[in-house]
Amino acid sequence: MTRRAGWLTVGLALLWPALAAAQAPAPAAAPRDSRWAIVVSGASGGPEYAAQLATWRTAIQTALTSRFGFPAAQIVQLVDETARAAGTPATAENVRKAFTTLRGQVGKDDLVLVVLLGHGTFDGQAAKFNLVGPDLTAADWGAMLGALPGRQVVVNTTEASAPFLEALAARGRIVITATETAAQRYATVFPEYFVKALGDVQSDLDKNGRTSIWELFASSSTAVARHYSERAQLTTERAMLSDTGDKAGVQATVTTGPIGTMARSFYLDRDVAAESTDPAVRVLIERRRALETEAEAHIQKKPGADPAAWATEFERLMIELARVSREIRQRS
Repeated sequence: MTRRAGWLTVGLALLWPALAAAQAPAPAAAPRDSRWAIVVSGASGGPEYAAQLATWRTAIQTALTSRFGFPAAQIVQLVDETARAAGTPATAENVRKAFTTLRGQVGKDDLVLVVLLGHGTFDGQAAKFNLVGPDLTAADWGAMLGALPGRQVVVNTTEASAPFLEALAARGRIVITATETAAQRYATVFPEYFVKALGDVQSDLDKNGRTSIWELFASSSTAVARHYSERAQLTTERAMLSDTGDKAGVQATVTTGPIGTMARSFYLDRDVAAESTDPAVRVLIERRRALETEAEAHIQKKPGADPAAWATEFERLMIELARVSREIRQRS
């Protein structure tokens, strides 16, 4: 072999990795994560409760990132007056800014979780969530949420939070309040048990490997009832949920009827099946979406419908939805 041919051989050997890399297909980009959370930890009212708020904030952050796989960059934390060095203060101005920023990032099919920690008040006319400085009313929160795209889950864990359910209830939005009336004005234990449910795999009550919003609500509500029962205390709070736009809502003990249907099929963890390239799974997912849309439309027809006929059709839809969901899980 000539010297020229030898150098050519060596040169090709050195260049080959680069040439191969240039011709290799680029790795697929990671799917966009469509889940967002904003946790607002309002005015603490004192150092003891401030410490509790800090514990809850940390636990929520850990549960969302570790258990449910939320991107840390898509979790917004606003903090009470004692934790200014740890994050953005939860002022009315900063809350509005956070919602404005989210509005430019969230898609119409994205999930947005909003959790309110701290204290709430009701003066007979307006319910408020206590912030660092001027408060925001339930109507204010309704306006901010109404301008925000996405499928929303709002959890107000404070005392006297019941009016928030009436103010925020809307189609396509799940609203949970720690109390059933504004008269329940004692500090709630609901946030303690809601935060625990977020981080505890046992809150997956049906053991299907995913935890629905209803399961978090039911787990928290059961724990709150047990809390008062074990202490032989009068129950001073009962959590409520609405997911149909109904402004009354239901407690977790109500397991029949349209309210709760959306919450039972709404999950915080990523829907891996929805990202599947398997044609059979894609067909099933489209069928599931169609059934969910059909069920939502059927729920809206309940007023004025024949009760027996409505219930029969609702049961059919729920059975079919459960069957399709089970088949998706088995194939994924």
